Amino acid sequence: MTAPNRNVLWARTVVDELADAGVDAVCITPGSRSTPLTEAFDRHDDVHVFSHLDERSSAFFALGRARRTGDVTPLVCTSGTAVANFHPAVIEASQSRVPMLLLTADRPPELRDSGANQTIDQAKLFGDSVRWYKDVAEPEATPRKLRSLRTTAARGLAKATGTPAGPVHLNFPFRKPLEPVEVAGDVPDDLPELAASGRDGAFVRTTAGVPELDDDTLREVAERLSKPRGLVVAGPADAPGVEREALAAFAHATGFPVLADPLSGVRFGGHVRVAPVVGGYDDFLDESVTASWPDPDVVFRFGASPTSKPLRKYLARVDAEQLVVDPAAGWREAEFTATDLVVADPSRLMGRLSRLLAGPGSPDWRRRWEDADATHESVVSDFATDADTAGFEGRILADVFELAPDPATVFVSNSMPVRDADRFAAPTTKNLTVLGNRGASGIDGITSTALGAGSATTDDLTLVTGDIAYYHDMNGLLAIGRSDVDATVVVVNNDGGGIFHMLPIERFDPPFTAQFKTPHGLDFEPSADLYGLSFARVAGDDRDGFREAYETATKEDGSHVIEVVTDAEESHRLRDEIRARIVGELTE
Repeated sequence: MTAPNRNVLWARTVVDELADAGVDAVCITPGSRSTPLTEAFDRHDDVHVFSHLDERSSAFFALGRARRTGDVTPLVCTSGTAVANFHPAVIEASQSRVPMLLLTADRPPELRDSGANQTIDQAKLFGDSVRWYKDVAEPEATPRKLRSLRTTAARGLAKATGTPAGPVHLNFPFRKPLEPVEVAGDVPDDLPELAASGRDGAFVRTTAGVPELDDDTLREVAERLSKPRGLVVAGPADAPGVEREALAAFAHATGFPVLADPLSGVRFGGHVRVAPVVGGYDDFLDESVTASWPDPDVVFRFGASPTSKPLRKYLARVDAEQLVVDPAAGWREAEFTATDLVVADPSRLMGRLSRLLAGPGSPDWRRRWEDADATHESVVSDFATDADTAGFEGRILADVFELAPDPATVFVSNSMPVRDADRFAAPTTKNLTVLGNRGASGIDGITSTALGAGSATTDDLTLVTGDIAYYHDMNGLLAIGRSDVDATVVVVNNDGGGIFHMLPIERFDPPFTAQFKTPHGLDFEPSADLYGLSFARVAGDDRDGFREAYETATKEDGSHVIEVVTDAEESHRLRDEIRARIVGELTE
């Protein structure tokens, strides 16, 4: 490898090493101090560059790609507050175990703590939210330094994709010149081939294993699971999630109902034909219903904490052994009622257990859950088709999941969309990849994360978001044109923070309307004009109008925004009515 100066050599070496290790895309925001890294990525034929104008959107876009694929899309930015704008996405990636690699440019060490322009303290800026931080050495064209640099790049990727996956921050100080100009004597002509060109493939190959139980412990766990009444609880998935085939085999071997979060990766897919997947638990796990049910003997849990509060509270009050399976030995059970932490890879563990378990448990127990789920689906269907009750926001989510193409990626925002997906998106054999940012559960970067996920696949992409989340990341829509991503964006517009109607503060006004509900009165149609998207506005109680608009959008080329104007207070009332009717039918 030849280069006109040491900065160019340094940056091209890093990029070459990342590409050799499998990196095929990068997200870059413009800036001067990061010029060496930007130039090196831009000239590399094997790396696709996604150019973003906003660091926050760029970071969430990279997060979305990694959430969809499990692979790293590195981020490049200049020094100063540009780096700080990565922080919300870094927190989400850390909390939800999504791989991320931050390549931040910095001023040389002598300018730190000097008042120099665009210079902040970037060292360990993200604190404990990163799996590894390294202040990379200043560029120098010596064999040992170049070997160290290649090793750092390889280690960074390994840390980002390890167990648990998460962000890695490599901070690169550069002195001028930053451009690829000739600097006499900066790069020797006789650099050894190993330092200059690396090895055939990655400079350091990391061989990662998966944590699993020894045979004796495996048999002990199998014995504890050989009970008539058991449950499988699948929480929001890491990236990538549990293998559907392993879950199907485990469900068949145990006969246990599978309570699958919409973000678990196992509520949807062909395995639903054979696995007893339950989706309506949020509505029927009321104490008045389950009081007459026997408690489960054992609960087998994996993934993050479930979205559903009624499910979490049910698991807290039952008298059962609860085995939480986590490959990173993390604790993700905030009710603190679990009895066991099993450090193992869930897919491999379920595959091995399914060959040891003697047979399915109680058919009556399984039927109880399936019947309750069927009651839930029947009541929801009645409400969605009744003209007097069709105007609730949950019906929008139910329709999206019913009408989404097969295959498709569906991204749901936090606040009400993910909760409505949990309650109203029925299990289906469709090949749907359902994603959301539940690590920190923020509404920032939702659009950018969804578009990043869409950029990583040829599947149809639908984003369902609330009006505040849409407003919060409208500049993320620029990626649709710049990144060649098509999307159908469904904006549930209830004019403010509709989720706050669920809280006791609703009864106190003021300050409820002005400080919590915060109605904005915004017209979102100009946002579609600004970014060159088609736009349709549908009344919340016009179910046929929405279904027609959504089906049209998913079949036509280009990207579309469908705004559904709803009444948050009315929607909450109808959600309560649905739950009350389901509970009533199950307690008759």
